[in-house]
Amino acid sequence: MAKPPSNKLPTPDLAAIRQRIDEVDREIQSLISERAKFAQQVGISKGPLAAAVDYYRPEREAEVLRAVLERNKGPLRDEEMLRLFREIMSACLAQQEPLKVGYLGPEGTFTQTAVYKHFGHSVRGLPFSSIDEVFQEVESGAADFGVVPIENSTEGTVNHTLDMFLTSPLKIGGEIELRIEQHLLGSMQSLKDVERICAHQQSLAQCRGWLREYLPHVELIGVSSNAAGARRARDEKGTAAIGGEAAAEVYDLKVLVNNIEDSADNSTRFLVIGRELLSASGDDKTTVLVSTSGTGGAGVLHTLLQPFAKHGINMTRIESRPSRKKNWDYVFFIDLEGHAEEKPLSVALVELEKNSSLFRIVGAYPKAIR
Repeated sequence: MAKPPSNKLPTPDLAAIRQRIDEVDREIQSLISERAKFAQQVGISKGPLAAAVDYYRPEREAEVLRAVLERNKGPLRDEEMLRLFREIMSACLAQQEPLKVGYLGPEGTFTQTAVYKHFGHSVRGLPFSSIDEVFQEVESGAADFGVVPIENSTEGTVNHTLDMFLTSPLKIGGEIELRIEQHLLGSMQSLKDVERICAHQQSLAQCRGWLREYLPHVELIGVSSNAAGARRARDEKGTAAIGGEAAAEVYDLKVLVNNIEDSADNSTRFLVIGRELLSASGDDKTTVLVSTSGTGGAGVLHTLLQPFAKHGINMTRIESRPSRKKNWDYVFFIDLEGHAEEKPLSVALVELEKNSSLFRIVGAYPKAIR
């Protein structure tokens, strides 16, 4: 009696697959080397005295990465494909001299993670102790760019960063959105050995529900950064910390519990700060600083924002801050879709400036690439 036909697919030839993988690896390596040579030519075209910052174009990089997303058909996720291409671009740029990027330190903070997500690992990260210092070092030229936090999806705006733009000439050159995964870190073997938790106040707030449920009697201590808390957890018996995997790696701590944040979509937005206003990338945001001080009268803010409605401009965010000039005098930071130099936004901004006692374009930059 004849056997029924089998629907089972033939087993792939493992040796042949491995041989083909080796061939593809050689092709990839050859193409990466070719790309690096082209990057060298870009550097040469800028002249022998040009530094890395002189031929790093964030708007061009954003265009390249958006094209990577459009081409990606799997099986790798978009996030993984972006990470691979960003590292290639970072390494190519750093051939002559790595970019110097200041950030709110110390090492092991989420801000450092944001630096590497945006610039790749071939940059030279410079940790600073305060947001003020990051701004100062970029202004002086000691750092090419800076990365500072601006808002968290659950805890709101980092007002100190906004306030720095009131006096700083620096421009926003990019934004980074980072999914914040808060882990409980420590050297102890069990949660029952945790006597205190040291972490930044925002991280304690983002995890307050979990902490209340699982460690209700543990002392909570606010410190200057999660990295500072991780240092204490490394050095003090009974002390645990809250932070990301980077902090666990830097300070040689175990992850006692993963993802203790209360909100599953907890994210922080960071700003890249630099010294120049960027050209359009094709998918941009613009941030402006305006004030109505001295104009007086009811409905002033409505009048101020009227040009955006008139020209169909989407306003994605508005924040008010004290002007620091006199009591009850405020300035507004407004995020808008579009680039300041392109219509219709450019037309709306001209009208906005006419109605403002203070008007400044803080930045026009590529939207965060997710």
